[in-house]
Amino acid sequence: MRLIDSLIVVLSILLMTLVVAEASSPTLAADPGLLPIRTPSGIIIQTEIADTSVKRATGLMYRERLDKDHGMLFIFGQPLPWTIWMKNTKIALDLIWLDEKKRVIHIERQVPICTKSDDSCPQYRPNSSDAIYVLEIAGGTVDGYKIEKGSKLEFKTP
Repeated sequence: MRLIDSLIVVLSILLMTLVVAEASSPTLAADPGLLPIRTPSGIIIQTEIADTSVKRATGLMYRERLDKDHGMLFIFGQPLPWTIWMKNTKIALDLIWLDEKKRVIHIERQVPICTKSDDSCPQYRPNSSDAIYVLEIAGGTVDGYKIEKGSKLEFKTP
């Protein structure tokens, strides 16, 4: 009987260890619909994916807030100097353009909201390079994540 009790205790400990390890794993998304992106500082940003023309056109419009560890990753079909604007976006954002190798090619910090009712909101684009991804995160967080031009972000290509 002692052997069975010992085995139960050992198996319980192993199971608890696996559950704790899985829950604390930074590579797992908190929500299965989110894509985790690891920053150079090791922080994980949970991102929504904008991979269709409708999702890209809507982006983060009308959102009242964005958690510091969340964002939206725009995925484009081909590398170009993609333009982003802030129409109907109610929160300031940091915009990060990435090339095919997931390296940062351009950053716009603290891009302000635009409350204009027409289509005259400013547009933002990389200076000279083409991007295939654009990451939008809460304004003022890019520097804390140690993201700078040339940095590489880590994520699985959806």
